[in-house]
Amino acid sequence: MSQGLLAAGSVLQRSVAAPGNQAQPQSPEDDDRKVRRREKNRVAAQRSRKKQTQKADKLHEEYECLEQENTVLRREIGKLTEELKHLSEALKEHEKMCPLLLCPMNFVPVPRPDPVAGCLPR
Repeated sequence: MSQGLLAAGSVLQRSVAAPGNQAQPQSPEDDDRKVRRREKNRVAAQRSRKKQTQKADKLHEEYECLEQENTVLRREIGKLTEELKHLSEALKEHEKMCPLLLCPMNFVPVPRPDPVAGCLPR
């Protein structure tokens, strides 16, 4: 009998409504529905948090990969910049003594056939 009173008391206690609403006693079916709804909501919230965590983990992994790729590319840029500097210096040294560049005949324009004229009918 004391359990019946406790159960009835808990039903009345849980049925207290928000201010402005009238309190209505709830049936055990309503309580069961509320418990099931809360459980379903709890599971959905867990699933949502897990999905959010997985998404954050995936983004972090992608970030790490991009950081590594960025580091590799920066090294490659450095190497290519050094190579360009070296080759530019070698070209400058070569231009100082290149016989082809020193010969004035190399700067005489040579007439070339007009590529459009070769396509026109005769």
